[in-house]
Amino acid sequence: MDWRSVQFDWNRARAFLVTAEEGSLSAAARALDMTQPTLGRQVAALERELGVALFERGPRGLELTPAGLALVDHVRDMGNAASRLSLSASGRSSSIEGSICITAAEALAVYLLPPIVTELRLEEPLIDVEIIASNDSSDLKRREADIAIRSYRPTQSDLVARKLADMSAYLYASPDYLERIGHPKCAADLSNAEFIGFDRSALLVDAYSEIGVELSQKNFPLITESHLVHWELVKSGAGIGVMPDLLGDAEDRVVRVLPNAKPLMSALWLAAHRELKTSRRVRTVFEFLANALNERLGKSAA
Repeated sequence: MDWRSVQFDWNRARAFLVTAEEGSLSAAARALDMTQPTLGRQVAALERELGVALFERGPRGLELTPAGLALVDHVRDMGNAASRLSLSASGRSSSIEGSICITAAEALAVYLLPPIVTELRLEEPLIDVEIIASNDSSDLKRREADIAIRSYRPTQSDLVARKLADMSAYLYASPDYLERIGHPKCAADLSNAEFIGFDRSALLVDAYSEIGVELSQKNFPLITESHLVHWELVKSGAGIGVMPDLLGDAEDRVVRVLPNAKPLMSALWLAAHRELKTSRRVRTVFEFLANALNERLGKSAA
């Protein structure tokens, strides 16, 4: 944009717009809380700057000239933009209307997000929410989602990430399954137990080893990528699985295995594209999610 070509003063443009809408200099002066002579001088100055006559005297007072009619809609757009700017600066803008896409792992999306999103919609009814329940990391850089809830720290340089409260997870099983394997009392008693895995990698074997439970691949006869299927298998008595305690402890069909064992610890992270810094809608939802998730994780830790 060639800013040198913009020669007129906004205050004068405002004086022209209000006069056109009010129909007279006296009414416009009252609306702007200024004297009529001052307002008249601003309108006259704008006419000189633009090189056109904006008003002419008619039978019923001031009327817009053809040039004034051609320009008034443009100035009205400027007025609307100025009003939105003022509202936004004061924190009262309604410009957060629109859609937002949130991605989270299946278990979090199913068991943790619904009440949070319900609260969000009650507070911000003009925001439409899409939820991607997936254990694959949606690529925020390619804008597959606006905000991601992840159990690891995002590393992309153009993402904004915030660490939330730590999340603890425990081993769970149905009482019937624990009875079948003799009610294990220590980690060694689980050497022949059946666990439910997420894939054929050694990630779970290594994670369980960190809390003193030594296993091998033979302990994982059941594999599913779905956290929901994993949890249903645990509840049905098929074997031992893992779940964050704020979800696992709320399920009355399962109990903790080795209740005194160390938990598996992970940090929950909230990530968004850099638009977080410029989009009030994204920032509003980001802050809402951060507060709500921290509150729930904090209650779980207590």
